[in-house]
Amino acid sequence: MRILCASMPADGHFNPLTGVAVRLAERGHDVRWYAGPTYGARLDRLGMQWFPYRAATEVMAGNLGDLYPERARLRGPKLISFELDKFFVGQVENHFRDIVAVMDEWPFEALLCDGALYAEQLVAESLRLPVFAVGLTTVMPDEKGPPPFFGLRPARTPVGRVHHAIVRRMLAGAMKAGTTHYNDILARHDIAPIPLDGFPHEPMLRTRRVFLNGSPGLEFPGYQPLANAEYVGPLVPARRALSSSSPMPEVVTDPATRVVAVSQGTVDNTDPDKLIVPTIEAFKDSEYVVVATTSGARTEELRTRFSQPNVVVTDFINYDDLFPHVDVFVTSGGFGSNLAAFLHGVPVVGAGKREGKNDINARIGHNGLGIDLRSERPKPAAIRKAVHRVVRDPSYAATVAALRAELLAYDPITIIENAIATRGHDLAT
Repeated sequence: MRILCASMPADGHFNPLTGVAVRLAERGHDVRWYAGPTYGARLDRLGMQWFPYRAATEVMAGNLGDLYPERARLRGPKLISFELDKFFVGQVENHFRDIVAVMDEWPFEALLCDGALYAEQLVAESLRLPVFAVGLTTVMPDEKGPPPFFGLRPARTPVGRVHHAIVRRMLAGAMKAGTTHYNDILARHDIAPIPLDGFPHEPMLRTRRVFLNGSPGLEFPGYQPLANAEYVGPLVPARRALSSSSPMPEVVTDPATRVVAVSQGTVDNTDPDKLIVPTIEAFKDSEYVVVATTSGARTEELRTRFSQPNVVVTDFINYDDLFPHVDVFVTSGGFGSNLAAFLHGVPVVGAGKREGKNDINARIGHNGLGIDLRSERPKPAAIRKAVHRVVRDPSYAATVAALRAELLAYDPITIIENAIATRGHDLAT
């Protein structure tokens, strides 16, 4: 079967789909990718054919500030509104034009895409092709759950429910510019508009199936997925798609050593004083070994600043190599890295409030998978206290172990392949 893959140009959106694409290709499908130059180069490492952006611009974390310098001054609802309009909606029509051109050159039979691409609705309704979206993170609320982007937990009281209703209305107002822009695009293609509170879920509802990355244990209890959605288990990146991994230091592999790993992810990682530095400060010269992965941001500077023998600073270590030796993962809340930790039975301490990470951290804290510090810049003392609590309280390890078993019970590639082969008509009711 000819399957075209596509994702937004961001590691957290691209990497999980690479494992699916490679495995489908190994099963005999003709899988190709629509990508910009940065991610096209990574697809070359996978040996996967790809179609380049023509009309579209590769708008990503690395150039977002240069393209839109006004973003740096925005916070809260204004930032949410701006990123929806500029980052997510701004290239939708250009992505669609490019995909139409790909269709003319290579008539693919199904589109498998990152749900946040948002061109999926145009492909599904204008080209009348089977489209399958992947929900890569926990930011698709149900009607009874808390509204997204504010790190809220389920309301327990009438006052809490009223508060959530107010936030929903405020959020719909904040998203009006992006939603109006999106509806203007739909109108040009004679497609009915989505509601003003239609992001992030409405475009995905127009697809044959939404594959949810992970399992119910990652969500708030009682969560009801979209009507066309199902959990498929963990979507693990193809190893060849990742950065070159540093060798594992012996101080990390010593079974007598307690290890704390820390990462600020691949997007908001240029200021290590937010999380990496306070974590190292919390444990330098202690009985813990600290492994800080920087994604290449200011690595040498941090190595010079922290020369203690129990501190390891590196650009990248593959988590499949690292996490078997880790006791606690201190994280800014990136979904993919947290999922990797849980797959290895590692509880987390979460910090970070932007890019929807506060929602992920809220679920971690609520479900007992770790501790949510509810801070963008936690102090070393707060990190130290949280790590000690996670290490000393066996309930965290037990909860993560149960989630790990739940995740491993899925066969993601078979679920996805069967759905695509049946054009999505086999969804259980």
